[in-house]
Amino acid sequence: MLATVLTRLRQLTSRGLAAVRVRVGGWTKPLPPTLAAGFVADLARSRRQLVVENALLRHQLIILSRTAARPRLTTLDRSLLVLLASRLRSWASALVIVQPDTLLRWHRQGFRLVWRRTSRAATSRPRLPDETIARIKEMAAANRRWGAERIRGELLKLDIRVSKRTIQKYMRGARPPRSAGQSWATFLRNHAPDIWACDFLQATDLLCRPLFAFFLVELGSRRVVHVGVTRHPTDAWVAQQLREATPFGMAPRYLLRDNDAKYGPIFDRVTASSRIATLRTPFGAPRANAVCERFLGSVRRECLDYVLVLREAHLRRVLAEYVAYFNALRPHQSLAQRVPASPPAALPGPRGPIRVVPVLGGLHHAYQRAA
Repeated sequence: MLATVLTRLRQLTSRGLAAVRVRVGGWTKPLPPTLAAGFVADLARSRRQLVVENALLRHQLIILSRTAARPRLTTLDRSLLVLLASRLRSWASALVIVQPDTLLRWHRQGFRLVWRRTSRAATSRPRLPDETIARIKEMAAANRRWGAERIRGELLKLDIRVSKRTIQKYMRGARPPRSAGQSWATFLRNHAPDIWACDFLQATDLLCRPLFAFFLVELGSRRVVHVGVTRHPTDAWVAQQLREATPFGMAPRYLLRDNDAKYGPIFDRVTASSRIATLRTPFGAPRANAVCERFLGSVRRECLDYVLVLREAHLRRVLAEYVAYFNALRPHQSLAQRVPASPPAALPGPRGPIRVVPVLGGLHHAYQRAA
């Protein structure tokens, strides 16, 4: 009898201890991995622990971004990333799983949603007939160069009155959206001091034999960096021109060129050894290299159209004189009528007489104040 009571008591005690362990384990269980719980837990930790944990988490993120597939982010995840990035000065360098341009695109989308909701009219307007909506989309798809005002004018001719904003609303579905990345014009404007552009200009001598002139132009200052002339523009010759234009490591960050076959593997090795990033323009898009194309047009209109080239050495002398005039004496509209290589400001004093300097045998003239 006593043994039965002791056995029963031992079982009840074991069950009670197991229940206590389960309850204590629930109390001591770590907080769930949420943003708010982690923020509260970090308030009581030292700076050294936070720095070490930050380095550990960052390295794990780098490993995941290298090995795992593309993560799926919810709308809440995107909103939190945008909010946290707005509170961090070096947010671009802290991103691992998304690109900075992606985060900026999310911010723009949220900005548009907020203002679209704010600008929503209090009273709903009557919906356009389906026939009118189909007509707007048809006009937008068939006439890619037409804007909302142009379509509105065509609809007025058909006695259909629609506002400009309504037309813009239905035009979005008829035309593919534009790329949200940085445009080519913006890239050239932001990096113009670090970009050189190169291209060839073909000419003929007195005996109608072809000659080729190679130019390198700095986009920021419009200054002609280098000019070379040859009858046979081989890959090795073009690479040598680039070497001569970049002595002592004075190379640009980017080099803009077309897809000409004259730029071969030797030229690519020279650009790679000089740490120059090559930017190739699209096929059939001369406006992508507009500055260099505009300069080549100036060379023809202002120099070669009025000069009879005798031989290769003659063309080299003519272009060297024109480039010196172009860089130091010719005003440029894109530079607010300044010259690329502006001389240092003269000290105040009596203004001397105007001196006329002939260029290219009197084809052009430069006007300067005599000292």
